[in-house]
Amino acid sequence: MTIELHTWNTPNGRKISVALEEMQLPYVVKTVNITKGEQHAPGFLRISPNNRIPAIVDPDGPDGQPISVFESGAILLYLGEKTGKFLPASLRDRVPVLEWLMWQMGGFGPMPGQVHHFRMVEAESDRRYGLKRYSDETRRLYSVLDKRLAQVEYVAGELSVADFAILGWAWRHERHQVSLDDYPNVKRWYDALFARPGVQRGFDVKLDDQA
Repeated sequence: MTIELHTWNTPNGRKISVALEEMQLPYVVKTVNITKGEQHAPGFLRISPNNRIPAIVDPDGPDGQPISVFESGAILLYLGEKTGKFLPASLRDRVPVLEWLMWQMGGFGPMPGQVHHFRMVEAESDRRYGLKRYSDETRRLYSVLDKRLAQVEYVAGELSVADFAILGWAWRHERHQVSLDDYPNVKRWYDALFARPGVQRGFDVKLDDQA
C-alpha cells in the first residue's frame, strides 16, 4: 500500500524522500506549502501536532492498521523498523546509528537552520552576531562529521538512516556558506551517497508546488 508523505522541499523533507526511495517503498507526495501556512491547517495538525513537516501516513502500519508518524527522526526509525533496511537488528550495531541520528537531530540541523535564518535578517548588527555565532558552530559540526568519516565509510559504519538524516542538511552546505573542499571526508561521503540511484531519485522527486 502507498505511504503518504506530507512535506515540502526542505532538508528534513529530503531525508524522508531519500529513505523511501532507498527502501523501495511506494509513496505519494502531499505537498504542505509552509510559505503559505498550510502546516497550520487542521487536517495536517491531526497527523503532525507540532505543525512541522514532514509527516507520513502509512495505511499498512503495525498489525495492518493505519498509522501516522511525525518528526523526521521518528519517521526514519519507523521506516527502518518497518522494512528491516538501513537499521541494524543487533543492539550493538544499532547504537552508532542512533548516536549519529540524534547528533543530526540535536545539532546538524538546528545550527545550520539558524544560519539560514540569520542570513535573512535585515538589521545588520543582529545579522552579523547571529551569523558568526551559528556559522562557527555549524563549521564545528562539519569538522566533527569529517573526523568521524575519516574512520568509517558511513557515519555508523554501514549505510543507515543516520546517513539519510545528515545528508538532508549537508545538501544545503552552500547555503551554510561551507565548502565541502574544506572537509574532504565529508565530500567523499557526500559524493558517494549522491552516486546512489535511490538518493538521486529522493532528491529529484518534486516536494513543492514549483513548476
